Amino acid sequence: QVQLVESGGDLVQAGGSLRLSCAASGSISSFDAMGWYRQAPGKQRELVAAISSGGSTNYAGSVKGRFTISRDNAKNTLYLQMNSLKPEDTAVYYCNAAIVAATVKVYWGQGTQVTVSS
Repeated sequence: QVQLVESGGDLVQAGGSLRLSCAASGSISSFDAMGWYRQAPGKQRELVAAISSGGSTNYAGSVKGRFTISRDNAKNTLYLQMNSLKPEDTAVYYCNAAIVAATVKVYWGQGTQVTVSS
């Protein structure tokens, strides 16, 4: 059973930076895609950034140019570098991983809270 554990969430002032980490219990090179999602109170969970096994990335328009997703296969860890944080970035951030085969298997972490004060 794959386990994903996020860390790095914190309270930060607007304009500040944070780096989130997602440590996997197994080899992340087996995942076809990994990503970060977030869910703010009263809102639906939304995709923030994703990265394929080949290294291709895509970002939500609201974070493009401010956030960077990366993966370190040697450390089995996914990262999200968040710069120029805004109060609207406040949410619980979740790590996600998917394996695409005959069926699609999706795994989620437990989430880490990011709070940006104005």
